[in-house]
Amino acid sequence: MNNSRAPLGDVKIIEFAGIGPAPFGSMILAGLGADVIRIDRPPSLATPGGTDQFTSDAMDRDRRSIALDLKSPGAIAIVKRLISGSDGVIEGFRPGVMERLGLGPDVLLDLNPKLTFVRMTGWGQNGPLAQRAGHDLDYIAITGLLNAIGTKESAVIPLNLVGDFGGGGTMAAIGMLAGILFARAGGKGSVVDAAIVDGVSLMGTMFQGLISKNLWSGQRGENLLDGGAPFYSIYRCADDKDLAVASLEPKFFSELCSRLGLRGHPAFAEQYRRDTWPEMRAVLTEIFSKQRRDFFVELFDGADACVVPVNTFFEATQDRHMKERHAFEDIGGTSHPRPAPRFDNFNPVIAPAPFPGEQRDEILGELGYSAHEISAFEKSGAFG
Repeated sequence: MNNSRAPLGDVKIIEFAGIGPAPFGSMILAGLGADVIRIDRPPSLATPGGTDQFTSDAMDRDRRSIALDLKSPGAIAIVKRLISGSDGVIEGFRPGVMERLGLGPDVLLDLNPKLTFVRMTGWGQNGPLAQRAGHDLDYIAITGLLNAIGTKESAVIPLNLVGDFGGGGTMAAIGMLAGILFARAGGKGSVVDAAIVDGVSLMGTMFQGLISKNLWSGQRGENLLDGGAPFYSIYRCADDKDLAVASLEPKFFSELCSRLGLRGHPAFAEQYRRDTWPEMRAVLTEIFSKQRRDFFVELFDGADACVVPVNTFFEATQDRHMKERHAFEDIGGTSHPRPAPRFDNFNPVIAPAPFPGEQRDEILGELGYSAHEISAFEKSGAFG
């Protein structure tokens, strides 16, 4: 919620409700104190089923909400008044939807010349696929990133983190902040084309550089960072729980060998000698399979070997390090990750997600609408 002493305490954002990346980007901004007002679909117009059944309201926290039927002229009038006094707008519709609503960039930037208009899509505003449906898996597939994640035998589905939240929502939040800074520094408003395919491609910059120097193989599972190296991999323990081993640098690899009693083993004599990697992996697989995961957690406690447990979501909330950092906050039975990044002079308080339209009258009052005008909007169907 808005907090004048927060890093973004003087920023006001209007968010058009959606799923996935745009709500995540708005959540980042709201968590740092921006006043994010979410324009929700009236519950009476909600469509049962669909993608919404696979989402939760956890990412809708820290907002205020007004529910509007955007097919109503009265609702469009309210939206325009909201945006005229705001720093930014974020929407996640297909290209052309906002224009058909009469809320395209030309209209809104004419209304508010310093507005930052963030358009969050998968494929972008132009290109052969711009009007096609898609999801995170499609967007990371076309960029080459999906092909690089997995084992030699098969690519894996890395949740919808790489595309929706990494290349999508996080990049949208950065674009919003950059646009607002530009406008406040004397510039004008901006239209930000926040395409997931662009953000994910940018995340792959290091790998494109390695490829150009012949330092990255096109074959998945043969490289240093994709599971090809036995000292940068995941191992199953005797209790069917996993350990992450990331002993990339020689000093960390040396500590790994020391703790496991492998100093002097011929397969571990030269860390980067690839022809020894199969035997090295076999030895590590055998060792880790003989004991429970907690045995190795204790064995590597205090060691700079880069070995940690692969936690479940629940285990993460109970992890000693995460608990000491107060990384999660329980709100109504949901473990909410704390806003990030952290500031030394700001302690955010997470507010539960509002129900659609919960702050309607408060928001309309701030816009200067009288009780009589609000009643007229209601009769006209502006609120659904």
